[in-house]
Amino acid sequence: MENTACFLLALVVTLVPVSATQGDNNKQKNISAVLGRSVTFRCTWNLSIPVYRLYIQKFGLQPLFINGFDTDKELEVSSEYRDRTEVNKAELSMEMRNIKLSDEGLYECVVFVSTSSRDISKIYLKITAEFTTPELKSECSESDGAKKGRSCQLSCSSEGGYPVSDVMWSGLNQSRIRVLQNETAENSTSKTWSVKQTINYTCEHPINVSCDIGGSDSLTITICEAESFPLKVIVAIVFVLVFVTLLIIVCIMLFCRRRTPQPYRADPLVDGAHIPLE
Repeated sequence: MENTACFLLALVVTLVPVSATQGDNNKQKNISAVLGRSVTFRCTWNLSIPVYRLYIQKFGLQPLFINGFDTDKELEVSSEYRDRTEVNKAELSMEMRNIKLSDEGLYECVVFVSTSSRDISKIYLKITAEFTTPELKSECSESDGAKKGRSCQLSCSSEGGYPVSDVMWSGLNQSRIRVLQNETAENSTSKTWSVKQTINYTCEHPINVSCDIGGSDSLTITICEAESFPLKVIVAIVFVLVFVTLLIIVCIMLFCRRRTPQPYRADPLVDGAHIPLE
């Protein structure tokens, strides 16, 4: 009876996540994965030493069993991970597909060499999501007051990234940057972030500028370019040309009107006079 009870207890232990062990491996390996893609967990172990059981579980107050194998029986995997994970027994690894933000965290590889010997190695999974190519806009005008050069307002924005990231400017003197507005917003469904920053920058010479958000670079634009001709001068020239053109048209019309022959008007005295016949 006592042997039967011990056997049942051992069977129960093999079907639940392991929360304590002897000879734990304190080494932690960090890996990263892109949201929606796949990643492979590789357990730290000498592959020449036979293993009869492997648990890969997510660390927590109550470890969450993800996947694994047992040479004596099939292990039950939850539906959440059954279709997203696949274990390679020969390499003691596990592929996880369709990565979600909730997958981020600390994992444990529990390697069973015998019923009394096991080893635990830790893997921390960091999730990232790529930001879209940042959109960079600029609007420049002549500086007011005693400042020389041009005053430019620049905005850089991107979305769909994780974790939230700052805007980094390339080509600008950082001491001349004046931040006007910072905006960050989390998508309630995907939990990804949208980021936008608007700055003011004063420059005297043409500068090539780009911005970076979460490792994603924008296209490069040029600000403070010298105008080929001042806008005010162009407007004045156009106004003068239009005025001169209208003046010429009016003069031509008046000249043509003076040269047009007037219609013949009969003199009633001449027409009514009697001319005697000879």
